Amino acid sequence: MLVGAFGNAALAAVVPVLIGIAFDAALESPPDLRTIGLMALGVIVSQTVRAVLQLGRNFSSAVMGERLERDMREELYVSLLGKSTAFHDFQPVGDTMARATNDVHEVNLMMNPGVNLVAGSANFMIMPLLIAPTYHPQLAAAPLFFIVTYILAVMRYLKVLQGVADRVRRAFGSMNGRLAEAIDGIELVKSTAQETQEIGLFNENASGYRDAAVEQGNIEARFLPLLLLGITQGLGFLHALYLFQQGQIAVGDVVGFMGLLALFGFPTFISLLAYSRVSLGLAGARRILELMNAETLLDENAAGHQADIKGSVRFENVSFGYVSEADVLQAIDFAIEPGQTVAIVGQTGSGKSTLAKLINRTYDVTNGRLLVDGVDVRAWNLAALRRQISIIEQDIFLFSRTIGENIAFGSPEATHEMIETAARAAQAHDFIMHFKDGYDTVIGERGVTLSGGQRQRLALARAFLTKPHVLILDDSTSAVDSATEDQIQQAIVRAAANQTTLLITHRLSQIRWADKVVVMRKGRMEAVGTHDELMVTSVAYRRIFEQYEAIEE
Repeated sequence: MLVGAFGNAALAAVVPVLIGIAFDAALESPPDLRTIGLMALGVIVSQTVRAVLQLGRNFSSAVMGERLERDMREELYVSLLGKSTAFHDFQPVGDTMARATNDVHEVNLMMNPGVNLVAGSANFMIMPLLIAPTYHPQLAAAPLFFIVTYILAVMRYLKVLQGVADRVRRAFGSMNGRLAEAIDGIELVKSTAQETQEIGLFNENASGYRDAAVEQGNIEARFLPLLLLGITQGLGFLHALYLFQQGQIAVGDVVGFMGLLALFGFPTFISLLAYSRVSLGLAGARRILELMNAETLLDENAAGHQADIKGSVRFENVSFGYVSEADVLQAIDFAIEPGQTVAIVGQTGSGKSTLAKLINRTYDVTNGRLLVDGVDVRAWNLAALRRQISIIEQDIFLFSRTIGENIAFGSPEATHEMIETAARAAQAHDFIMHFKDGYDTVIGERGVTLSGGQRQRLALARAFLTKPHVLILDDSTSAVDSATEDQIQQAIVRAAANQTTLLITHRLSQIRWADKVVVMRKGRMEAVGTHDELMVTSVAYRRIFEQYEAIEE
């Protein structure tokens, strides 16, 4: 790219020099046609070579830009996957997508055409300063004046443009974030007839993006080098005419010199685009690096403990808060033996689901310790820990892939027979085979083409296939009928013989089946024991149990 940029500028400067020589040859009496012909041939040859160099320059620049964009996307994606769930909880998805797509592409455009044109314009500015003194040393004054004033003007322009470019990228991220939220919650928007309000909010963000872009246009419209170019050409022409009158240069020298000053037109006019692209690219890069460098409290501990989990789980005076000022769990202290089935019960908002998410380090405890097989979960290799723990939540996430691929998501090496066996255990095989393509049926994003019960059964099949050593079911059969639940429960019972199972549930059949029941109330552990023990000793448990009993009736 650099060789092409220099060659392009040098060969562009050849043209006015050759035309100046041809002009002098034309003024001779008689005209020197041979010299004129050679100069014309020189123009043809030089511009042919210039075209080849331009091709190489632009191709190289495009390749660098595309490779840079590819590598940035990969590094950003790896970084995002390595962030903690807490980080993603507070980072808007739409803004993340804006950075991962539009901002990354802006960095590509910064390289090509941005940096490519900056390198080209820099070489175009050097040529007049190098060649003009060959006509007369004093003719270096005009190019030198333009270069110095141009650099000062561009430095000021970039300083002002930087802040505006940052605002343009932030405004785009906000607009994209609002759009993503509205689309993700489209069912709620329509069901509450809030389309007009959402359109108004989106228009507000779109107007903010427009205003920032218009402000950038206003700055570009006041680009000072356009004026400097005119001043330089006027002063340079007067200076050249003065030297001609003094007999120090020929007419052809004046023509060639003015042709050299015309080369400044390229950096002047193209720099509007080039420096805007560079500023927007740098603004995009800053937003990408801000995301990549954002502190995440999750330590993957690649060199940490790795072993087959036996299933012992111990909470030692555990506290946790999503934000530092407010704990949602306080002083949780109990133990689960390998192979035990534990039911966690409590009112809505008592911290049941949060408690379960601490085990696989979806979140890290704030105080106290959580031990798996006697080892603090933070001392485990995160991947080794999570591979052996499976959580099935109420909000089931399914990908826009085939049913078979969704079931095998945690076990990509699974065969079709293994997938089908897991599906049968989860009571999902029959409804899967009702689809035309069976296990090859592609489901919509988040499984929108399936009912709630069907999604839950696919999630159970996914868990059965991975054969986890710790299985956590967060009200995972709430959307299935009683007959299907009984069949699924039998499969869970069979699987539970070889694993530790945590049930977050209000189903009485599952509570009675559990070896131990943990009662949660307002983020604290109210009581722990067997069902029979708690019915005698815990007033809170009896109230919860009676409430669940009334619901089932």
